[in-house]
Amino acid sequence: MDRPLRILVAPDSFGGALDSVAVAQAIAAGWHRARPGDEVARTPMADGGEGTLAAVAAALGERAVRRSVPAHDPLDRQIFADYLLLDSGRSAFVEMAAASGLAQLKTDERTPASARVATTRGTGELVRSALDAGVKRLILGLGGSATTDGGAGMLAALGVRFLDMGGKALGPGGAALAELVVVDPAGLDPRLAKVEIVVASDVTNPLTGPAGAAATYGPQKGADAAAVTDLDAALSVYGAAVEAATGRDVADVPGAGAAGGAGAALLAFTNATLRPGVDVVAEMAELAAALDATDLVITGEGRADEQTLAGKAAMGVALAAAKRGIPVVLLCGTLGPGSEALEVSGLFQLVQPIADRPMTLAEAMADTDRLLTNATERLAASVGIGLALAERT
Repeated sequence: MDRPLRILVAPDSFGGALDSVAVAQAIAAGWHRARPGDEVARTPMADGGEGTLAAVAAALGERAVRRSVPAHDPLDRQIFADYLLLDSGRSAFVEMAAASGLAQLKTDERTPASARVATTRGTGELVRSALDAGVKRLILGLGGSATTDGGAGMLAALGVRFLDMGGKALGPGGAALAELVVVDPAGLDPRLAKVEIVVASDVTNPLTGPAGAAATYGPQKGADAAAVTDLDAALSVYGAAVEAATGRDVADVPGAGAAGGAGAALLAFTNATLRPGVDVVAEMAELAAALDATDLVITGEGRADEQTLAGKAAMGVALAAAKRGIPVVLLCGTLGPGSEALEVSGLFQLVQPIADRPMTLAEAMADTDRLLTNATERLAASVGIGLALAERT
């Protein structure tokens, strides 16, 4: 009989369906159905986008205290959003998607009109609450935003004024930045200068241009071609005004385009350091230690495509496993353009979609838990067959 295996389950979220904690639970359940004697450890992962807060909370357990505070969603509606206090209140983790994320909008609200006015105000309110709590270190997860306002809403919530030619404050959203003439940072919360800020993001895009925030990510937030053109032009105005106010030319810095340009705001007005989100989460989750006692790694993400190799959580997990010679399986909801590069990369021994019959995306997302569990059960059974055959040779 084959010896028990040590399995590490370290997936990202399946966006819009399950966060990484729920994905890890489903995978573990499926594996135990086929091989109940194996040791299955769970280390939910993320890359700074939607679901990172859940992964950090799971990794740190009682060391993370969840705070729920009033904030505003991307369309400036009052909501409650969560962030985490860490290290007995010395640090905080703020996930932009918690207040300013695409998941805060219904599908029919992701329109060109909403893309023009979507604001990061709520993220600024979360940051302000963390500052009120007295934190000395702030980790910001950028990703999954519904916004393309250059982080102006976030900065406005922290005291920066954005004025038009008549000295009037601009309205919310990226399109309004086309009328920007003066950026007045005099009221910026002075506590920001005394706090270490780490930005966790997998995005390296500049603020504007063909690879900028509007062109690359605007369409998924509801922007049509006209809105993308207008938002990109407005962000160019914004970048110039920010440089005039701060002396920092950040528009072309890799990562400036993260979260609809919020990366540029943080680089220009704070002492923020940008780091790959998966690296930040891996350190907090102590991924390296978990890998030291592992025979097989199972990771996962909603859509596996060429972007997976551009710093996504699954790639970060695979790279860490490769250093130790541990095989990695990637389970995904669907395969996208360029997915063949994943197996060619040599980082993944198997890339496996979880669907078990033809179905629409909506059907698959509604049934993700079952599909993941069953797909992992089949994977575990196949591994068991392989081990049994190996014993016969």
